[in-house]
Amino acid sequence: MSTSTGRSTSTERTVTVTVNGVPQQVTVPVRRLLSDALRHDLGLTGTHSGCEHGVCGSCTVLVDGAPVRSCLVLAVQVDGAAVTTVEGLSRSDHQGGQVLHPVQEAFRECHALQCGYCTPGFLTTIAAGLDARDPAVPITEDEVDELVGGNLCRCTGYANIKKACRHAAEQMRTAAEATR
Repeated sequence: MSTSTGRSTSTERTVTVTVNGVPQQVTVPVRRLLSDALRHDLGLTGTHSGCEHGVCGSCTVLVDGAPVRSCLVLAVQVDGAAVTTVEGLSRSDHQGGQVLHPVQEAFRECHALQCGYCTPGFLTTIAAGLDARDPAVPITEDEVDELVGGNLCRCTGYANIKKACRHAAEQMRTAAEATR
């Protein structure tokens, strides 16, 4: 349906997006938030919706590799993009199982979560940050603070989250050295 100006008055749009490496096509209301489309339309409930104002970071996903607050983005805005949710951070071990991203493994090893509500946002944000940096360079405390500073956690006090960030960076450095 069109108006006399040629603009569409449709209240729904079909969005084509690659989510966690899988091409998806979903028809959503034009005002549907990306966080809601991921959870309700695609069944990916790892993305949590906390404050719904972009403040807490629990809804952070990666859009074309960059951290994005999915509660501030409409699903129609990611048409044609690649979205990675917390479910997509791990990779196949080619034997029917999954290998956790170093940040996921570090969170487990360092006890970096309590209630877990904020964890998906921390994992995606830290993973993107560590993946984007040179793993051969030791991570600084300022970098760790920068990586965790945009997400809120009401349970942990951040000590183990920062420890996990440093641990993951060290694991990635060790892995990079092994491949040289």
